Amino acid sequence: MLWQLTQMLWVGGLWLLHIGLLPVLDHIGLAPLLIDEIAGMLNSLMVGFAAACVIFQALVLVQAEGFASLWRDIRGQLLLMALYACAMYVAVRVGWPDAVRWQVFSYLVLGFSGLVLVDGVAGCAKHTLDPCHHLKR
Repeated sequence: MLWQLTQMLWVGGLWLLHIGLLPVLDHIGLAPLLIDEIAGMLNSLMVGFAAACVIFQALVLVQAEGFASLWRDIRGQLLLMALYACAMYVAVRVGWPDAVRWQVFSYLVLGFSGLVLVDGVAGCAKHTLDPCHHLKR
C-alpha cells in the first residue's frame, strides 16, 4: 500500500505538472516569462519530491527483497534510473542553468521511468489481487 501511494504521488505529480498544469497556464493567457518562472520553480520542487519518494521506494524494495534487488530486479533498476535522472536534473540546473533542454530531458527520463515502473507493477495486478505481493514477506 505504501509502495503504491508513494509511486502515485511522484509519478502522478510529475505528469500532472508537465501535461496538466503548465499547458493550462499557457491556455488561460499568462505571460510566457511568468509561465517559465512558475515551471522552473515547480519542476525543481517536483524533482526534489520525486527524489525523496524514489529513495523511500528503494528502501522499501531493499527491505523486502534485499540489497541486490536494486540492480537485479527491474523495479530496482528503474528506481536507480529515476534517481540518476533526479541527480542529472539538479546537476544541470546548478552547473549549467542555461541548458534548459537537458533539464527537460532529465525530467522526461524521470517521468518515463516512473511510467514504466507503474506499468510493471500494474502488470502484476493482472495475475494477483495485490500488485505488490512480491514486496510483502
